[in-house]
Amino acid sequence: MKLYTMSTGDTAYRYEKSIVVFFKGARKVLSTSVFNGGYHENYKAVFNHDGKVGSGMPCEMLADTYTEHMRILAKRIGLEPEFVTGMGTAADMENVAIESLTYKELTVTAIVTGGIETNGGRVGDPADYYKPAEKPDKLGTINIILILDADMPPGTLARALVTCTEAKTAAIQELLAGSNYSTGLATGSGTDQTIIVANSDSELYFEGAGKHSKMGELIGKTVTKAVKAALSKQSGLNPKTQHNVFRRLKRFQVTTQSIWLLFQQQLAVLKPDFLEAAEKLAQEPVMLTYTSLYIHLLDQFLWGLLDKDEVMNAAEKLLSDIAGEYYTESIALNEVSVEAMMKAWSELFVNIIADNIKRNSR
Repeated sequence: MKLYTMSTGDTAYRYEKSIVVFFKGARKVLSTSVFNGGYHENYKAVFNHDGKVGSGMPCEMLADTYTEHMRILAKRIGLEPEFVTGMGTAADMENVAIESLTYKELTVTAIVTGGIETNGGRVGDPADYYKPAEKPDKLGTINIILILDADMPPGTLARALVTCTEAKTAAIQELLAGSNYSTGLATGSGTDQTIIVANSDSELYFEGAGKHSKMGELIGKTVTKAVKAALSKQSGLNPKTQHNVFRRLKRFQVTTQSIWLLFQQQLAVLKPDFLEAAEKLAQEPVMLTYTSLYIHLLDQFLWGLLDKDEVMNAAEKLLSDIAGEYYTESIALNEVSVEAMMKAWSELFVNIIADNIKRNSR
């Protein structure tokens, strides 16, 4: 099916679990893909492919290497492998987000699929992959095709890639999505891919794509909006679902299960009754607001922006304020560390639920 027609005249189609953008003229392409990646001026199309066999199933590999797999796939979807570059992902093509902005004669369009629930990480997180060869078992997660309806030198196309990446990270940071590999906020996934396309046939010619240029502004706005929309469609990651302390604390290993294990030492209740009470409390404005401040104190300590004494004083006050709001005795904070601060918060959260249950049973 025809999905979208760009200002360049290029058309995006969705078929066979793929999104393919066919070029109507000469294009400059910069791709981060292993398959025909790098800078090229002779491509006829670019594509993004959902590699899953089926919903919730693993990705299909058509060859022993990722490059050969993508070559076979390109042929399968009716493309000439030597004149295209493409990306693989486990995201559904139906959950694509497309955003376009225009300023005077310039139009920028972002076509994004993505989800970071299982693969989201922060740059610099501990990693164990070190193999100078093809990687056949993992496909891209946040995949971006960015169409720039203007001509530009290769270096500006590369700068557009940097701006695009900054925009993607800004979108994730604004959602406060946590890394799955550390206590940090995610900056992307470990397998993100991007393809930037410039229109060689355009009369417009730009040499700037950074944050001070109008091109950079349009890239930032379209990519940020499209990434947020794609994450919401694919995995429900959006401001509404993030309005929950367990979503915010996941990166610190605080979950309903960890709280349940702690709660069992206090009261004997059915787990469904506990979960109902915990989820209700987790979304209450007072609890979420104060907990968000508490987490940010810890982040600033880990980033070296606040020292232990500064964090200790503010964190203890926040714990006391939370306790006061729920008429529960506060918890003492013994030291400033991830373990100590999460332990104190968890104990307070459990005490609030226990006190609420006791009051309601009288």
